[in-house]
Amino acid sequence: MALLTVDEAAERLATKPRFIRRLIAEKRIPYVKLGAHVRLDEVDLDEFVEAGRVRPQIPPRASFGT
Repeated sequence: MALLTVDEAAERLATKPRFIRRLIAEKRIPYVKLGAHVRLDEVDLDEFVEAGRVRPQIPPRASFGT
């Protein structure tokens, strides 16, 4: 288990730490509390990104002459 700081998580997602803090405050992402420190597990961060992935919708191919 590799734990990231808020700043490291923000850098990994190419966003600002404020966004990560908002995710934590809204409990939209799991986090670990170590005393006064907050850490995020790399795996949880990857799962959060994967959950937000939007797959393209490919229309069915038209069949001609059948």
